[in-house]
Amino acid sequence: MPNESLPPKQSRFVEEYILDLNATQAAIRAGYSPKTAYRTGADLLKKPQVRQLIDQYKVERSQRVQMDADRVLQRLAEIDAMDVADILNDDGSVKPLRKWPRIWRTYITSFDITELAEGSGDERQVVGLLKKIKWPDKLKNLEMIGRHVSVQAWKEQRELSGNLSLSHEEALELLS
Repeated sequence: MPNESLPPKQSRFVEEYILDLNATQAAIRAGYSPKTAYRTGADLLKKPQVRQLIDQYKVERSQRVQMDADRVLQRLAEIDAMDVADILNDDGSVKPLRKWPRIWRTYITSFDITELAEGSGDERQVVGLLKKIKWPDKLKNLEMIGRHVSVQAWKEQRELSGNLSLSHEEALELLS
C-alpha cells in the first residue's frame, strides 16, 4: 500500500507502524537507523501527513475486520459475564465441551489434560485425569472496561500514583 503523498521511507514506516503500533520497531523495519529509531519514530508520529495516513489505515482495518471500540467493549463485557458454573457439573467435574456455552469455547486461553497414573512400565495404570482450564484475567478485564468507561476513582488513583513528589505524610493524608 505505498502512498505517494509521503516519501517512500515514511510511507513504509506507516505500513510497519500499523502492524503493531510500535514506532521504534516500525522505524527500524522501515530502514531507519536502530540507534536513532526511538527518536525517529516519535518524530514521524508528529508529522501531520504520517498521522493522517495512520488514521486512514486504522479506519480501513477496523472496517475490514469489523472491530471498533464498541465491539472491543462488548467482548470485554462478555468476558466479565463468564461464570465457571456454565462449564462445571454440580460435583465439580467438567461438562463435555459440546455442552459449554459459546462464550467459554471462544474465550478460554488454554485447556490442558494430563493423565494421572500409578506404577510404571506394563504395570502403569491411569487413575484419573487432571484438567486445567485457563480463562481471561477477570481483574485485568475489569480494569480495561473501567478505563473505557472512565471510572473516576481509577483516574484519581493514576493521578496520585504519578505524583512522586509527595512526602510520606502527605500521601497518608490524601489516602485518609
